[in-house]
Amino acid sequence: MRVPGINADQAWFESMPAAYEQYLVPVVFRPFAEDLSARAAALHPEKVLELAAGTGVLTSRLLAAAPSAAVTATDLNEAMVALGSARAPGAVWRQADAQRLPFPDQGFDLVVCQFGVMFFPDRIEAFTEVRRVLAPGGRFLFNTWGPLETHAFEAALQAGLERAFPVDPPRFFPTVPHGYSDPAVVAADLAAAGFTVEDAQELTLQGRAVSTADLATGYLTGTPVRKAVEERGGGPAVRATVIEEMTARLGPGPVTAPMTAYVFRAAA
Repeated sequence: MRVPGINADQAWFESMPAAYEQYLVPVVFRPFAEDLSARAAALHPEKVLELAAGTGVLTSRLLAAAPSAAVTATDLNEAMVALGSARAPGAVWRQADAQRLPFPDQGFDLVVCQFGVMFFPDRIEAFTEVRRVLAPGGRFLFNTWGPLETHAFEAALQAGLERAFPVDPPRFFPTVPHGYSDPAVVAADLAAAGFTVEDAQELTLQGRAVSTADLATGYLTGTPVRKAVEERGGGPAVRATVIEEMTARLGPGPVTAPMTAYVFRAAA
C-alpha cells in the first residue's frame, strides 16, 4: 500500500506489520474480509489477483472460500509481503505496485482489494492497470471506508490525537483511509478507467475489541500514525491521552462498535 506524501518503505517499518496484525486485523479487518471473500467465491473465479494484501487477512479467507482458485497476493511493502506469505502460504506472493502491475494482459478473471484503493496515488491509473490484467468480463471487487464519523473506533482515535496535539494533530485517518469515501467519486474513477459498475453497496459491520488500550496500541504502533506521532515528539503521554479519550467515547472494553464501508463490483 502507498500513502500519498509518505514513502511506503518508511511508513511501514520494523514491528509495524506485526502490531497491525495483532491488534487491528481481528477487530477492524477480519469482519470485512469474511464478507469480501464470500462475495468473491460467489463469482466462481479461477485466477485471482489481490492488491494491497497487507498481512493476508483477506488472502487466507479467499483460499478457504474459493479453494479451487489460484490466488496471487501482492503488496507494495516488503515487510507486509514477508508476514503475509507466512500467514497465507497457499497464495503466490509478489511485491507489486498497483499502478505498474508485473503481470501480462488478461491474466486474471477476478481482482480483489480490501481497503487498499484509498492508498493509490493515482486511482484511475491503478484502475486502468486492473482492467488491463483482467480477462474480458472479469470483475474488480473491492471495498473502501466510509466517512471517518461512520467508523467509531477511528473517530475516537482521531479525537484522541486531536486532544494530544491540539495545534497540529496527525491527519492520516481523515485524509487517507477515509479520504475516498464518496461513492460517486469512486464510481466516476472506475468509469474513467473503462469499468462498468455492477454493484455498489453500503455495508456496516460491528468490530469487537478486547479493550480500547489494545486498539490504541494497534493504531499508534501498527499504522503510519506512528511516524506522525514520533515526528511530533510524542511518547507515553500521547498514548495515555489517546487511550483516555477513546475510553471516554467507547468504554474500557470489551467494546463493540460500528464500522461502515462501501463495497464495489465492477466489470471489465
